Amino acid sequence: MTVFEAETFDVAVIGAGHAGIEAALACARLGCKTACFTINLDAVGNMPCNPAIGGTAKGHLVREIDALGGEMARAADAACIQYRMLNRGKGPAVHSLRAQADRVKYRSYMKHALEQQQGLYLMQDEIVSIEQENGAVSAVVTAVGARHSVKAAIVCSGTFLGGRIIIGEFMREGGPDGMFAATKLTESLRSLGLRLQRFKTGTPPRIHRRSIDFTGLEEQRGEEEIIPFSFETESPPPNQAVCHLTYTTDETHEVIRQNLDRSPLYGGMIEGIGPRYCPSIEDKVVRFADKPRHQLFLEPMGLDTEEIYVQGFSSSMPFDVQRNMLRTVRGLSQAEIMRPAYAIEYDCVDPLELRPTLETKKITGLYGAGQFCGSSGYEEAAAQGLVAGVNAALGIKGEKPLVLDRADGYIGTLIDDLVTCGANEPYRMMTSRSEYRLLLRQDNADERLVPIGVRIGLNPSARGERVREKYARVQQEIDRVSSVPVAPSERLNGFLAGQGSTPLKAGCRLIDLLRRPELSYELLAPFDPERPALPAVVREQVDIRVKYAGYIERQYRDVEQYRRLQSRELPPDLDYSCIDTLRLEARQKLDAVKPLNFGQAARISGVSPADITALMIYIDAKRNGGKP
Repeated sequence: MTVFEAETFDVAVIGAGHAGIEAALACARLGCKTACFTINLDAVGNMPCNPAIGGTAKGHLVREIDALGGEMARAADAACIQYRMLNRGKGPAVHSLRAQADRVKYRSYMKHALEQQQGLYLMQDEIVSIEQENGAVSAVVTAVGARHSVKAAIVCSGTFLGGRIIIGEFMREGGPDGMFAATKLTESLRSLGLRLQRFKTGTPPRIHRRSIDFTGLEEQRGEEEIIPFSFETESPPPNQAVCHLTYTTDETHEVIRQNLDRSPLYGGMIEGIGPRYCPSIEDKVVRFADKPRHQLFLEPMGLDTEEIYVQGFSSSMPFDVQRNMLRTVRGLSQAEIMRPAYAIEYDCVDPLELRPTLETKKITGLYGAGQFCGSSGYEEAAAQGLVAGVNAALGIKGEKPLVLDRADGYIGTLIDDLVTCGANEPYRMMTSRSEYRLLLRQDNADERLVPIGVRIGLNPSARGERVREKYARVQQEIDRVSSVPVAPSERLNGFLAGQGSTPLKAGCRLIDLLRRPELSYELLAPFDPERPALPAVVREQVDIRVKYAGYIERQYRDVEQYRRLQSRELPPDLDYSCIDTLRLEARQKLDAVKPLNFGQAARISGVSPADITALMIYIDAKRNGGKP
């Protein structure tokens, strides 16, 4: 095939899924001439799995993307058909927003956002090769033979890279939703010296609404008080959809057990490693044999379609087995499958090949994001895409890169986990992965990250000023309630008794009552006649900061200790194999990761506290000119 010289770009983004969208928008918004390549323009922003944005911990990521100046939260609000706040029965650290989305509307919104962005060129073509000169990206080549000279490339290939669809005995090369796979880029990446691995994920069947008997199924309605994803959304859409909850049965499990010999997962046909935290239904039945049933959520795919997504029923079983399984579930005895469940295997990079900027260690200007980096999930992908796009643009402009650490946000935790510990299965973000989760709540993501977005150029300065004003009002109100006197009275003590709270015997300050877990800023309003009119977001912050002040202060002390280790840098070219005081395993692990600082070194699996002490002694001796 003849290769011809085509248009030159600063950055080529390979893929237009959730990672590619954020990467391309960030590059263009930071002034880089950017090309975004996709195998199918109609699949920009596609949701090949569940039609939802957010959820436990993932909602935190979406809020952080928004605070930095990304697009996902605004798209989620534009396409939302039902909002729900998860984990309301727990503390604010784990409250997580989830938006059931109209997948067609979401896709349309994102495609138009890319089309409208100045400096961004959206093109339907497959990238088959990435070229380099002197260890730096120089060009990308498309399937039709167009060679585009570039200064940077960001691989956001999702599950398309070497994609293989598996439904029972049926297998073929392919991407999600019947699209083509990217079959040639894998070899190009290997030729650049990158270590690749093979992962697998899956998706449940979609069934026709008319075939569901909703009688007796538990309804899941949206929140009465709607909280949008984007801090900038003033008028979120109303809840327009209802989801339903059902369960598998003994008959479902029996159908699965009788057909395990036809399961690609247990028959050895699937080579890729799947996600531990999102197993297929057949895997659940085998691994949790004592569990009598498993939850299934029936979720609309949109307002203008009759497709229903059966969340929790991921499978790679043959089509006929899937149908028989579904028809044993309550409400689904007549289920009509519109799209069968399938497993998909795909190629991805070993994330230990990446720096915390998401640039590869071996090729300057080559970045990765999303499932290509070993993660799973739309939100994880978008977060990485944003960081990779920002760093590609900053690198081209010769500016300092953006590296978010674990105390900055869940995005920092996500990337640090990947590039420090690697991924031996598709990585999924969870609140338990963060040691600072009380500080990294979804409600304060704007305070933490909007200033960073302003600094790098993705947020206007006016947004930064609005955030400063918001939190100044929060502190002003905390100062006020700290000085408001409250005297015991029959009315107040009657109220306290009704809330299960100890009555007052002597006067106190309003803040003392607000610290009680059973009371809240809103409940105490009748006893605060001078209370100013404040927005709900300010009132929420007052409540949280007063109630959890001691715990928050403790976490700030932990962060100070963490950042002391982070501030002690390690030479990027240090040869750990020569440090005899380190154990062999530690030498090998440190050499593989090449940590930037002692903090990152201490988080590497296989590196002990004794190894860190030995490394500190070695570095100090070298810096002082003595013998290590």
